[in-house]
Amino acid sequence: MSDIKNLEPKLLWKYFYEITQIPRPSKKEQRMTEYMKKFGLDHGLETIVDKTGNVIIRKPATKGMENRKGIILQGHLDMVPQKNSDRKFDFEKDPIETRIDQGWVKANGTTLGADNGIGVAAAMAALTDPKVVHGPLEALFTIDEETGMTGAKNLKKGILKGDILINMDSEDEGELYVGCAGGIDVSATRSYKQEKTPKGVTAYKITIKGLRGGHSGVDIQLGRGNANKLMFRFFQQAEHDYGMRIAEYAGGDLRNAIPREAFGTITVPSIKKEQFSKFVKGYQKMYRNEFKDADPDITFILKECDAPAMVMNEGDQYRIIRGVYVCPNGVQRMSNSMPGLVETSNNLAIVRVRQGKFEAYCLTRSSVDTAKEATAWEIAAGFHLIDAEVKLTGSYPGWNPDMESAILGTMQDTYKKLYGRIPEIKAIHAGLECGIIMGAYPKLDAISFGPTIRYPHSPDEKVEIETVGKFWNFLTATLKNAPKQ
Repeated sequence: MSDIKNLEPKLLWKYFYEITQIPRPSKKEQRMTEYMKKFGLDHGLETIVDKTGNVIIRKPATKGMENRKGIILQGHLDMVPQKNSDRKFDFEKDPIETRIDQGWVKANGTTLGADNGIGVAAAMAALTDPKVVHGPLEALFTIDEETGMTGAKNLKKGILKGDILINMDSEDEGELYVGCAGGIDVSATRSYKQEKTPKGVTAYKITIKGLRGGHSGVDIQLGRGNANKLMFRFFQQAEHDYGMRIAEYAGGDLRNAIPREAFGTITVPSIKKEQFSKFVKGYQKMYRNEFKDADPDITFILKECDAPAMVMNEGDQYRIIRGVYVCPNGVQRMSNSMPGLVETSNNLAIVRVRQGKFEAYCLTRSSVDTAKEATAWEIAAGFHLIDAEVKLTGSYPGWNPDMESAILGTMQDTYKKLYGRIPEIKAIHAGLECGIIMGAYPKLDAISFGPTIRYPHSPDEKVEIETVGKFWNFLTATLKNAPKQ
């Protein structure tokens, strides 16, 4: 039994614990959908599961609150499945192991799922806590937010009844979010020729690890190392100076996570093996110096292995290495209108080289749709130069701020009464579902908030316990003070 169930507010933490016990990686949320359906029906609430797998649960207004605008509490059911390479864990079968560490709840070598399990648990508690005073209440639980926002995109017009959308997927307590970035996926693929591994070579398994990774939106400005960029920078010089050849390569596994680890099988002429070993150690030292603040634990591991049967053709290897090396990555532009906000970025998320096929996958974000498209086409242009087939898919819009929003005013006043200060108003460099939902429901008044979560989309993910209590108090006070119709 996890001790997080003894934390306050107990009902919220009880539900969060139950959620951690249900495997729910993106696109595998069926058990969560069934859990939410049972939850709604067991509490006698109107419960709808749409064809996509989204769950909508409604509760009538508390007596005397019938004249308030209807509020939709919104969160997503899926979580990002990331683990440390030395952790044996199956995200489709195993429950998350939680622990308390100096005021934070963490997981054991995996993502925690506080993104967005805490928001989902808060909505569940609001629906069932008899002490919560509210107007007409609706909860929308979407699927597959993390890998395509499928639930939000497929939400049908007319199914929601509320007037105000409160998204609970933000990650800094004391801040209200009124805008977010849009995104687009860029995929590049091409075949390459293979040839027999030359004689007189030594083969190695080469690994880069120890990077912190993180969310490819909200953490992109932290300047952390991208395992793919670091490895291909190394490959370019190793090819030139040592005649290195690549047999296989795999780096990153999720578009929305900064890649933390990368693995390759390579060969170098045996007469250069001693020099090459020193070369690898030199790169580790160089990277640790360059990233001493953002990623001080970068590690290069070089281990001899059996020689592979085939390696990449030299000409194809030359082009592919440079195609990856020049791909834009990280912050591309900061916002002029909101200081400190990243406007446009790209995450070179996944690179694969195996059995004659090269693949690269990026997630490009921007709060300016034209800048998003321009950056995506810039990436495409680079990969076109190496004769790759490029596809731009999954585009979704950003969310433009409305500073005259009624719920914004209500929540500012409510927070000041609770905590003695006005909360900060911000936009987030990540894809919130608000923009997509408001595409189908343009009259919705929307806002996003949440407790403090750090390092989402990585095994270092954690949620600050104290802020969960503040988040809950703020939510319930907001429901009580909801604008009148």
